[in-house]
Amino acid sequence: MSTAKPDFDNIFMELAINLARRSHCIKRHVGAVLTKDTRIISIGYNGPPAGTHNCDEEWPDKGCARDSKGSCSLAIHAEQNAILYAVKNNTSVDGSTLYVTLAPCLACARIIYSMGIKKVVYFRSYAEYKGIPSDEGVDFLQRFGVEVERYRQEVSCDDPLV
Repeated sequence: MSTAKPDFDNIFMELAINLARRSHCIKRHVGAVLTKDTRIISIGYNGPPAGTHNCDEEWPDKGCARDSKGSCSLAIHAEQNAILYAVKNNTSVDGSTLYVTLAPCLACARIIYSMGIKKVVYFRSYAEYKGIPSDEGVDFLQRFGVEVERYRQEVSCDDPLV
């Protein structure tokens, strides 16, 4: 008897969704998995830098202070955390694939492109979340030759902030 094996896209996106649940952000939970040749090279989720504050514990009602654009002043995005951890540990991300639960913002897209990540698979739209006309980060990546696709398979996600 043969059992259907999940494909790697499914495995990595489900892991990103589970990592998102680790987030201490009160606005949005985002997880990221960096892979190369079907191997995980780094993981990350959004939140403040290690050793600072856990926003959901320090400011459970409103979260951390906002910057001039209304974004969290302490947050490092999930994809940034995954890239930073890899680089900090001397792991090349060039040619890798990034799985992330929320389409990259424009700032993250610039970093993804600059680091040589070749493909991004995202679960939810940043534009839909922010109420803006398009996914600027996705547009940027596609304009400069990074393969981007929205994940369309079924996954279980019971966290309303993911």
